[in-house]
Amino acid sequence: MDRIGDISLFLRVLDLGSISAAARSLDLSVAVASQRLKRLERDLGVRLLHRTTRRLHATPEGAALAEQGRALVEDLEALTSSLGLGGSEIAGTLRVTTSASFGRLYVSPLVPEFLERHPRVRLSLNLNDQMVDLVSSGFDLAIRIGELADSNLVARRLAPNRRVLCASPDYLRRRGTPRTPQDLVEHDCVMLVGSQGRQDVWRMSDGAGGEVAVRVHGRIESNYGEVVRDAAVAGLGIALHSTWHASDDLRSGRLQVLLADYPLAETGIYAVMPQRRLVPPRVRAFVDFMEERLAQVLPQV
Repeated sequence: MDRIGDISLFLRVLDLGSISAAARSLDLSVAVASQRLKRLERDLGVRLLHRTTRRLHATPEGAALAEQGRALVEDLEALTSSLGLGGSEIAGTLRVTTSASFGRLYVSPLVPEFLERHPRVRLSLNLNDQMVDLVSSGFDLAIRIGELADSNLVARRLAPNRRVLCASPDYLRRRGTPRTPQDLVEHDCVMLVGSQGRQDVWRMSDGAGGEVAVRVHGRIESNYGEVVRDAAVAGLGIALHSTWHASDDLRSGRLQVLLADYPLAETGIYAVMPQRRLVPPRVRAFVDFMEERLAQVLPQV
């Protein structure tokens, strides 16, 4: 068990970026933590960490240990928790990443309720619009929105992601209202830039059971959804928005829905997790909680 504990300590150092932070999180002295890491390196016969001016990083051997050892450590933790506590105790540090806008609007407000339900859980919430690697970054799960790329990750759908085309009344007064998808070619559009590049091909129903794809263009694009929203509200063009993001602006009239007869394909909001033989109880609890609460709080606009 010492070996498993030392590997767990090593993983905590990678997750938190320093030996001192890892030691504090495990109620160890820095001296004891350092000695245990040296013992692990000595037993394995390789160097696991190297130091830069700001942070500790894994060596290639350390990265291999982290990738393969994390699942083993977490499987053991899940198994011992289930056996020792009858599967009823939910505890430990839960590491979650999601997009900045969705995390701020919908995940962050639900955190107090989740922690109240599970007082032995600690939550580390990363808001990041970049697609991070869950395994190498040490996250238990990500909440991702839209179409999912094929991967070795496990996904569970939490809620639908309804999307609309919208623009401000000022823009529509100046440029006119598109009546068909093809009219979008003549308009300025505000585009989101995601992990797969510029999202400039918009796909919608053709009104007869088929699909039409239109390549749009405009003067502004961004990797951050708030910028796209702000630009649309300011009259800089037509935007493709999830209703969870634009609901307040749609209800207030700052934005108006366009081409309602040509709906966009519905995508999803997903919990995405590394493949594991045993999912830690804290992860199952959080996914179940988010599925329950998102059904209640997501706007139906």
